[in-house]
Amino acid sequence: MKRFITHGTRCLTLALICSALLAGAAAAGELDAFAGKKGKIDIAGGTAHIPVMKDAAKRIMQANPEIRISVAAGGSGVGVQKVGEGLVDIGNTGRPLSDDEVAKYGLKSFAFALDGVAVAVSPKNSVANLTAEQVQQIFAGKISNWKGVGGRDAAIHLYTRDEASGTREVFWEKLLKKGAIVETANVVASNGAMKSAVADDSDAIGYVSIGHLDETIKAPTLDGVAPTQENARSGKYPIVRKLYMNTKGTPQGLCAAFINYIMGPEGIRMTAAAGYLPLH
Repeated sequence: MKRFITHGTRCLTLALICSALLAGAAAAGELDAFAGKKGKIDIAGGTAHIPVMKDAAKRIMQANPEIRISVAAGGSGVGVQKVGEGLVDIGNTGRPLSDDEVAKYGLKSFAFALDGVAVAVSPKNSVANLTAEQVQQIFAGKISNWKGVGGRDAAIHLYTRDEASGTREVFWEKLLKKGAIVETANVVASNGAMKSAVADDSDAIGYVSIGHLDETIKAPTLDGVAPTQENARSGKYPIVRKLYMNTKGTPQGLCAAFINYIMGPEGIRMTAAAGYLPLH
């Protein structure tokens, strides 16, 4: 059977090819800022940032083998401390810097994304909606059995983050209204660790960055509102925060080039692909 390619189909194919070539050329153009440069960039802090930071680091290092970029976690508090003490070049935070932190270390902040924080349970959990008041009572230990919120008769296994976490700070301030978190809650070190803990425990409840939501965990609606980035952008979902890169003083050299890359068109695409809302 003969195959006929119409003029319209040929034009569409050429348009798609041209679009792909232009996108590739644009990405290569942005990486030109690193051409011929040598050195290293050390990054640490907030765990929500890691997918974007690692993607950017991989692209830069593949194009420029004499540049090394390390990306570590630790939480927002660690990011502030390490960049402030000169141990890393960029300290990531999932919260704004305090006035004391800026004054103590002379830090500069660069916000690049908007992210929400969602309650997370196992996909095996039948609970599909929670109210803000129920979540507050669960984390305070006042509701300790799933049947208290319409689930099965089973003890609630509570998971939280340590106090260095920006995700925790936003969740505690905006959803828990700075209320108590029961001392018996299990403490995990990152968004990734929280996902693993909740996914493996059908009676668990915790919270994660919306950018980390996937099929391994379930995010119940909060007061009937789904915790999506679209709802976070519109204001319907209120548990939101910005993601920041922070430097000690004005960034220079490779550090400045990296921040500009994250803020540029290619960085915006990587940020969106990671599930966050770019701010630029």
